[in-house]
Amino acid sequence: MEPCSCDTFVALPPATVGNRVIFGKNSDRLFDEVQEVIYCPAAVHNDLGKRLKCTYIEIDQVPETYAVVLSRPAWLWGAEMGANEHGVCIGNEAVWGREDISKEEALLGMDLVRLGLERADTAEKALDVIVDLLEKYGQGGNCAEGEEFSYYNSFLIADRNEAWILETSGKYWAAEKVQEIGVRNISNQFSITSRIDREHPDMRNYAKQKGWWDGKEDFDFAAAYSYINTASMMTSSSRYCQGYKLLNKHK
Repeated sequence: MEPCSCDTFVALPPATVGNRVIFGKNSDRLFDEVQEVIYCPAAVHNDLGKRLKCTYIEIDQVPETYAVVLSRPAWLWGAEMGANEHGVCIGNEAVWGREDISKEEALLGMDLVRLGLERADTAEKALDVIVDLLEKYGQGGNCAEGEEFSYYNSFLIADRNEAWILETSGKYWAAEKVQEIGVRNISNQFSITSRIDREHPDMRNYAKQKGWWDGKEDFDFAAAYSYINTASMMTSSSRYCQGYKLLNKHK
């Protein structure tokens, strides 16, 4: 079987040698899709009446954008992964759950990666940028060239001091700050369970209305918004589980 792996990880002090921050991502997109590495310089935008064209839709521009290095499929505006001049790094993963995937053209997860990098000088500010844009414009549209392939997104966002996991389902989201363990990874599944540091204000109510949570048991984001049995999440043979084991083995 050919290797198939789309995973993102971060290692923070004290888990790393020399107090380094290590961020990495690989991608399993179509084998014949050109993925190019590009540099976009910092820019000042004086004409804020001019809209910014992303992959499918136009959005409001901001007064200033930061310099970024991106790895992106050549046919779209956004990026699978990248870093900016302030040391912020972001990678995204496709995720699927109970919420129907929207095929209506909106912002792609790759657009949100690039926008977070261009507009934020810390990891948490990038999280703010992404969730604000998600609320205003939504996410959706075809994520592949030449075939139908749509998904929602999870993001790993890191800077020189901290990292955040952001997982989304439609406009709803939960975020977890990477803390004492110093290592964290994401793959093509929801991984935030009961430790939620930030969230969409209506995320729990929506899950309750849909019958995904009874409102009595402790809230578990992955259990509510996906079909994953979170009790077996760390004992399965999934890439997420194996990545978690490898990161902890090599701390």
